[in-house]
Amino acid sequence: MLSRISARGVAAIAASRTGRQPRRSYATQEQDVVIIGGGPGGYVAAIKAAQLGLKTTCIEKRGRLGGTCSNVGCIPSKALLHASHLYELTKQYFPQHGILVDNPRIDLGAMMKAKDKAVSGLTSGVEVLFKGNGVSYEKGTGKLISPNEVEVVGLDGSKKTIRAKNVVIATGSEATTLNFAIDEKRIVTSTGALELNSVPKKMIVIGGGVIGLELGSVWSRLGTQVTVVEFTDAICAGADAEAAKMFKRILEKQGLGFRMKSKVVDAKAHANGVTVKIEDVSTGQTDTLEVDVVLVAVGRKPFTQGLGLENVGINVNKRGMIDTDDHFRTSIPNIFAIGDVIKGPMLAHKAEEEGIAVIENLVSPGTGHVNYNAIPSVIYTNPEVAWVGMTEEQVKEKGLKYKVGKFPFKANSRARTNDETEGFVKFISEAESDRILGVHMIGTNAGELISEAVLAIEYGASSEDVARTCQAHPTSSAAVTSAALAPSGSAFSF
Repeated sequence: MLSRISARGVAAIAASRTGRQPRRSYATQEQDVVIIGGGPGGYVAAIKAAQLGLKTTCIEKRGRLGGTCSNVGCIPSKALLHASHLYELTKQYFPQHGILVDNPRIDLGAMMKAKDKAVSGLTSGVEVLFKGNGVSYEKGTGKLISPNEVEVVGLDGSKKTIRAKNVVIATGSEATTLNFAIDEKRIVTSTGALELNSVPKKMIVIGGGVIGLELGSVWSRLGTQVTVVEFTDAICAGADAEAAKMFKRILEKQGLGFRMKSKVVDAKAHANGVTVKIEDVSTGQTDTLEVDVVLVAVGRKPFTQGLGLENVGINVNKRGMIDTDDHFRTSIPNIFAIGDVIKGPMLAHKAEEEGIAVIENLVSPGTGHVNYNAIPSVIYTNPEVAWVGMTEEQVKEKGLKYKVGKFPFKANSRARTNDETEGFVKFISEAESDRILGVHMIGTNAGELISEAVLAIEYGASSEDVARTCQAHPTSSAAVTSAALAPSGSAFSF
């Protein structure tokens, strides 16, 4: 009979007779670093670690690398933003420029197929990078058993334990929900909004932040009547107030509706749509709307459940985040955390920078560094909104003396030629030193143009440094130079 029992079963029988637990078996040799989470922070950290000679394992529960960003976030949303913008061009831009397209129509299935192709190509590409750099990849859920042991529950339910000298937690975030059920069909998070199988007639977007405005724009372009319900009196929390006000006017002109200083107190899905109850937070008055889809886009929260933090004595703070020091070290010396589970903006590129820095610190303590003042933010609508550094409100709050340089795209030759004149570039500089404190943009391709400002802030440049940089003519980037010239009153019109 014993011959038919596995070695693990024999050990369990012996343990039951002696009262001792069987010794844990390990799946691999001890790893220099185990990374829990295969999103932008995790997979970048894993590749960097392997490149620096560390024995590295990355654990990802989704079964596909890339995290929320590549699978159900940044990448699929940008695919739909691009496709819906092309459709909008055929209706509004093409005729004005002598291009006639008779009866342009939407094939939503083909649009979704193109989106899925982009996602699968990028996620499989990360797996190729793992193989090329020698990263061990475990498909499953990682859980801390001790400071040096991580249990992996595979997608098939199998279990193994990996020994690790160091562990990096990079499990990202998940959508924040409200007090009504999410079915991802009628009442959806961003994940469901990327998978709708038909164009809704009416949609409520709860939250006037980046995710809500991007996805609201997608469906508005495709024909949906979109209303954004925002609790505060301004959209785009974190953006410069002047830019946010102009952006709201542009979106309203594009057809998006706004209910400011309002909140959704209830939403009930039924066979034909969703009944939504909205309350004015100033007056307390409520009204009820019938819509086809409700998108809940009120932010994201760190994903730390099931990680076994309690097994090693790591606590989360009031915001659900893991506290770390300046080198991403938690309260346990060999366990680190990066990305959305720690403080700072929940951005893929911020997580990537932290992924590189945490590994550099493992190999050579004190060398890894992230300049959080040089982390850009972008809203990928049309026009795009982008910023880096401090807003004018933040500068005032700090009591700094400053000067502002601003240049409108309507005075830029390339923008006028392309009929893309909405928006501006705004520089905020320290009054005495002229050091750049923040740069804010609204305009076509602002997400690309902002990189010049990021580089300038990273290297401590002044507005004059940027102003003296020669830009090709005619280009939209010349507006950056013109805005940098503006504080001295030297900007040119064209």
